[in-house]
Amino acid sequence: MNRRRASRLRRRRQSNNLRFVGAPGRRATRHPEPILKPGKFITFEGGEGAGKSTQAALLADALASIRLGIVRTREPGGSPGAERIRALLLGGIDEAWDAVTEALLVTAARRDHLRHTIRPALDAGRWVLCDRFADSTVAYQGFAGGAPAADLDALYRIAAGDLRPDLTLILDLPAEQGLARAAARQGARDRFEGRNLEFHAKLRAGFLDVARREPGRCVVIDATGDIGTVQRAIRAAAADRLGVSLPSV
Repeated sequence: MNRRRASRLRRRRQSNNLRFVGAPGRRATRHPEPILKPGKFITFEGGEGAGKSTQAALLADALASIRLGIVRTREPGGSPGAERIRALLLGGIDEAWDAVTEALLVTAARRDHLRHTIRPALDAGRWVLCDRFADSTVAYQGFAGGAPAADLDALYRIAAGDLRPDLTLILDLPAEQGLARAAARQGARDRFEGRNLEFHAKLRAGFLDVARREPGRCVVIDATGDIGTVQRAIRAAAADRLGVSLPSV
């Protein structure tokens, strides 16, 4: 290969890593392609009636106000395939499946959700806010349902590999208060809301156990206050853990 041809090939390779910006008739200026930073993954956890959906929406608005790309989603669900599984899980007759069967269904939904919604958004640099994720499986199917922890861990690795949330906000309140809030909402109760108080007390214990075991990822938020008070605590946690400056409530 002669020197002239080798020089042309080197210039071509260099140009593939650059984008050209310039007005017609003017010499173009070469700028390196920006390195896209992966987005952050925030999950909201807690028992029934804790206010997860409301608080996730408020935090999403706050993050969007500082020009971050936001994707709000939920589990089970969050993608077309996962939403079909959600309908089975939440709309079926109570006790239709044991906790292990529920965990298998949740894992199938999670796999689809991650492939089609969460991972693409994170790879594109967006911040993903998810109403429930794997800690709900630990609490509902594990602590309250009795599925072995080792089995749930194995299922999570199959669905998600090494992906973990950057921040998990656990909205905590007594089971009785949460159930009263859930009962006041419009619409039919799902098969989990209709379970007894003992089941919901176990859920709360499960979420608090997760927080104790993973303090670096989890922040427990007192959800007994009004919406504004809870949101202020959430924004303070996001600012502290993720280094973002958010508007006041």
